[in-house]
Amino acid sequence: MSALILGLFFLAIYSLSRGDIYYDPLYAVFAVFAFTSVVDLLIALQEDGYTSGFMEFYTKEGEPYLRTAHGIFICYWDGIVHYLLYLAMAGAIRKRKRYRNLGLYWLGSFIMSILVFLPGNILGKYSSETRPAFFLTIPYVLVPCWAGLRVFNQTQAPTCCTSNMVQEEQRKGLLQRPVDLGLIIYLVFAAFFTLFRGLVVLDCPMDACFVYIYQYEPYLRDPVAYPKVQMLANMFYVLPFYGLAAYALIFPGCSWLPDWTLVFAGAIGQAQFSHMGASMHLRTPFTYRVPEDAWTCFFVSNLLYALGPQLLACRCLWWPAFFLRPPPGSPAHHKKQH
Repeated sequence: MSALILGLFFLAIYSLSRGDIYYDPLYAVFAVFAFTSVVDLLIALQEDGYTSGFMEFYTKEGEPYLRTAHGIFICYWDGIVHYLLYLAMAGAIRKRKRYRNLGLYWLGSFIMSILVFLPGNILGKYSSETRPAFFLTIPYVLVPCWAGLRVFNQTQAPTCCTSNMVQEEQRKGLLQRPVDLGLIIYLVFAAFFTLFRGLVVLDCPMDACFVYIYQYEPYLRDPVAYPKVQMLANMFYVLPFYGLAAYALIFPGCSWLPDWTLVFAGAIGQAQFSHMGASMHLRTPFTYRVPEDAWTCFFVSNLLYALGPQLLACRCLWWPAFFLRPPPGSPAHHKKQH
């Protein structure tokens, strides 16, 4: 029934917006996903008691893992943040405008949610309750991969930086760029925090790990497996990015950084929203919830961990001169060649 509804909805979009789909096929993808985002928002509101009767049958018989605290907050993020992104990107296509930056942020956020949610469903306590509706996630994974490739292949928006501006910015040392210095310091601390939480999940035999997991983040012990998968994903993917980002903030001309900061900003924003919300939600068993006396420390540390990549992405987008390729003939260009 879900597949039938989505198929009919796609046909309706195709018949009403054929010109927009011919211009950019992602228009249909964003329209269909916007519909599923509304469904996810209804699921989250129902599970929190704000509505009733809309999606109860589906969550009980189709995807019961959506009733977990982590599943509820994934639905909230999809129903609010992704929904607004879909509307913005579909509107940009309709007006024939660029949406590459929005698309990269959505891509990172979407991939992180799938990267954690699917393995968590298979490995956690709901692994025995996999229903036929689970196979709806197959196109839900494949279509965004194709959409992500199309977004990455779009041309970047032209910058207003002249060659003189690029050379002047790239001649500055790190001490002359206090914002970049502050971001590097943040990346170092964030990398240690990421590594530490990964070691906690891997049951590293250190006293500090035991103290942290029992006093500040007992949710990491929850048998639903989502928090463990989340922390391991951070350690294996986010941690290397922090090292590469620090390198790009020191050495000029790393033109790949602005795109990838958007991807990881979306990924970390989604991950931290789900992790922080699920850690304190009533659906999480009391023994795995954050203790009340640790709320301040937990909230501040995780909020800073979420905000840092957003600030890094803003820095790369608003002042991109340092990351642009040095013009031919400049000293930085010759240094890159040698």
